[in-house]
Amino acid sequence: MKKVLTTMSALALIAVFTLLLVGWGGASVSAAPAPLTRIVVADTPSTHHLNLYVAKEKGLFDKYGLDVVIREVQDASAARDAVISRAADIYWACPTAVMTAVARGAPIEFIAQVKKPCTSVLAVSPNSGIRTVADLNGKTIGGLSPSCCAVIFIQKLAKDAGVSFKLVNLAGGAAIAALKANQVDGIIVEEPHASIAELAGYTTLFRDKLQDSTCRTINANKYFIDQNTDAAKKFIKAIDEANALIRQNPVAEDIVQIAVKYTRAPAEAIRRGNHRLGFTTQLTTDLHKALGDFLVEQKIINKNPIPGAFAEEFKGITW
Repeated sequence: MKKVLTTMSALALIAVFTLLLVGWGGASVSAAPAPLTRIVVADTPSTHHLNLYVAKEKGLFDKYGLDVVIREVQDASAARDAVISRAADIYWACPTAVMTAVARGAPIEFIAQVKKPCTSVLAVSPNSGIRTVADLNGKTIGGLSPSCCAVIFIQKLAKDAGVSFKLVNLAGGAAIAALKANQVDGIIVEEPHASIAELAGYTTLFRDKLQDSTCRTINANKYFIDQNTDAAKKFIKAIDEANALIRQNPVAEDIVQIAVKYTRAPAEAIRRGNHRLGFTTQLTTDLHKALGDFLVEQKIINKNPIPGAFAEEFKGITW
C-alpha cells in the first residue's frame, strides 16, 4: 500500500509539473520567436537611398522579420559586383547601369523603383553662356558616367537638338570642385550635390526637362529572389512604409538626421533638396524600355533586356 501511494504521489507531481509547463486550459508553451531572415544590401551612401536608411532606423525591417545588413561599398560598380558574386543580395542603382550589366549576362533583376523623376540638373557658373541645350555644343561637361541616367537623358536632348558635348567622368564633390576651378563648362549632378551647388551660388538648368525621366531602382540577385521570394516582398513592403514616412514630411528633423548619419551630406543641402526625392516602388516600365532602346542605339548593349529583366515574382506588385 505504501508503495502504491508513493507511485501515485509521483504521478501527481508529474501532472502538476506538466500543468505548469503547458498552462491551465491546455494552452501551449509560447514558441521561441522565428529567426529573422538575413538580407545584405550593398550600398554606396546617397540621399537617393534614404528610404533604405529610414526603414532600417525606424525598425520597419524588424517588423517584417528581416535582419537587413547595410554594407557600404565604394561605388555602384562595387555594389553590382557584390550582388553578382552573392556577397550581397540587393543594391540600389541607376537602371541604365543595371540594364547594361543584365544585357552582358549578370544574374540581376529589377524588383522595384526607388524614386522618380531624376533629380539631376546641369550646374553652371552664374556667368556661363550655357542656358539652352543647344549651348552645350562643343562644351566639356562633368558627369557621373556614360551609363548615368541623367547623362544619357541630357545626351539625348543634345542629340535631338543636333549638338554634342564632351563628357568627363566626375561625380559629386569632385565635379563641383572642377566647376569651381573652371576645368569644365558645366556639371551634371544629383541630390544632394545639386542643392550643394545651388547653395554655393551656381545656376542649375534642365530640371524641367528631366521631369519625365526615370531614376534609381532596387535590384537583386535573381537566385536570391528565387530562393527568398517572400522575404524579398516583405523587404519592399518595409521600403513602401519608409517612403510614406519620408513623403509625409521630407524635412522632419528625424528624417534629416538619418540622412546625415548615412550620407554625411550637409543638413542644409538635405533640407533644401529632400522634397525633390519622389520615392515610389512602382517601376516606370515604359521609361525603362525607352532607356534600353537608347542604349542599343548607342551601341552600349546589343539587346534591350526589358521587360525580361523585371522580376516576375513582383508582377502586379511593383510593375
